[in-house]
Amino acid sequence: MFRFHVVKLLSLRWWLVFLLAGVFFMAFGAVSYNLFRLLQANIWLFAEHGLMVIAEGALEQLLELTLMGYASLLLWLGFKACEGWLVATLMQYRSRD
Repeated sequence: MFRFHVVKLLSLRWWLVFLLAGVFFMAFGAVSYNLFRLLQANIWLFAEHGLMVIAEGALEQLLELTLMGYASLLLWLGFKACEGWLVATLMQYRSRD
């Protein structure tokens, strides 16, 4: 039921989908940049100190970074879904003319 209302709301207002696409894109960029920097530091830590960093929590951090990677992927997919909807809607309007 909730999904129906969200789809109906987004279908009536193209600017809302455009705004949502921008939010997804900006969040994707922020998460991806942060993910790259932290992953680089985590790998450097493993390379520099070996397996003893597991006791300090580096393995847990690596798992968290993996989850952040999946969150980044979900944000990108959200952006692409909004983009696909906008393109389909604009092409539909264009074919009417």
